[in-house]
Amino acid sequence: MKQYAYIRVSSKDQNVSRQIEAMQNAGILEQDMYMNKESGKDFNREQYQLLLKKLKKGDELYVKSIDRFG
Repeated sequence: MKQYAYIRVSSKDQNVSRQIEAMQNAGILEQDMYMNKESGKDFNREQYQLLLKKLKKGDELYVKSIDRFG
């Protein structure tokens, strides 16, 4: 089992530090954090798509807030 995090903000000028800090406090390694700085209008986001390819059955996915998905 592996732990991953998905972090997203809606625009390039927004700050991801609060979400990163929460994931670090949960013990997730930086290399296992996937970040997007773009709109949540659809799921065609580069890092989100890479994360989906990495996830395997039994892995855990952490998201600071459900609205960060879309």
